[in-house]
Amino acid sequence: MNFGYHRRTSVSVRDRSTYLGAAIDFAREAGAVILPHFRNDPAVENKSANGDFDPVTVADKAAEAIIRAGITSRFPTHGVFGEELGHQSGAGLTWVVDPIDGTRAFMTGMLHWGVLIALFDGETPVLGVTYQPFTDELFVGSNDDANYFCGALERRLRVRPCASVADAVLASTGPQIFSEGAEQAAFKRLSDRVRLVRYGGDCYQYCMLAMGYVDVAVEAGLKPYDVQALMPIIRGAGGIITTWDGGDASMGGRIIAAGDARVYHEALTILNNVMAGKLD
Repeated sequence: MNFGYHRRTSVSVRDRSTYLGAAIDFAREAGAVILPHFRNDPAVENKSANGDFDPVTVADKAAEAIIRAGITSRFPTHGVFGEELGHQSGAGLTWVVDPIDGTRAFMTGMLHWGVLIALFDGETPVLGVTYQPFTDELFVGSNDDANYFCGALERRLRVRPCASVADAVLASTGPQIFSEGAEQAAFKRLSDRVRLVRYGGDCYQYCMLAMGYVDVAVEAGLKPYDVQALMPIIRGAGGIITTWDGGDASMGGRIIAAGDARVYHEALTILNNVMAGKLD
C-alpha cells in the first residue's frame, strides 16, 4: 500500500522543517479538543461488527476532524489517511493520523495514549510527532534527529545500549494483541528471556524506547497510523524499527523496535525461529 502513489516525493530540509512545525501545531490543536473529554466519561462506540471490542470516543473523532481541517487549510494538495475518517488522496504526500493512539487507556483514565501524526513521502514517513496532551509531552522525530519537549524542558532523545535480550526491558501493549498459535508462542519465548516485561504502553512505550528506558517493543496487527509517527522518532534517537521479518514497518503488521542492534538481532532471531517452528 502506498496510498495511491507509485513513487517517492522528495521533501527538502526546509520543507520538512515547515511540515514538522505544522504537525506540532496540529497535534497541540487536537490536544486542546481532546482534554475536556479525558476523565470526563466520554461517549464510547464499538467500531467492531464481529463481536470484538474496538472503541472510538467522541474525542477521537473531534481530534481527527480538527487535524484534517488544519491539513486541508495549510496543505490542500496533500493526502490524509486517518484511523477514524479514512483516506483522502492527494498529490504526492500523505499525512497519516491516529487522533488518539491508546483509546482503551484514554477511556479508562490512564495516561498511555497520545496524538500521532506522520508525513509519508510514498516510501517512508519523513517526520513524526507524538503528543500526550495531559502531561504536555511532545516527542518529535525526523529520522536523523529526535527531541523531547515538556513545558520549558527540552532534551535530545537517545536510545540506550543493551548488550543482550537477557538484559532487556521488553514492552508491549498486551499479550492479547498476538494471534493464537505461532505469534503468541513467539512472543512468550521472547518475553521469557528478557529481564523485565511491561504491558499497556501503546505509543508511549515506543517513546520511552527512544528516551532510553525501554530496550525492545514487540507488537502485531498494527496499522500504518499506529506506527508511522513513531518510526522517525525511534530512528532519530538511534534505534531500529522493522517488521518481524526485517522489512519496512510503514504499513504496520508485526512490529519490532529496539534501541540496540544487538538486542534487535537477537530478538528477531528468537521470534522468527518460533514462527518457523524451530527450537532455539
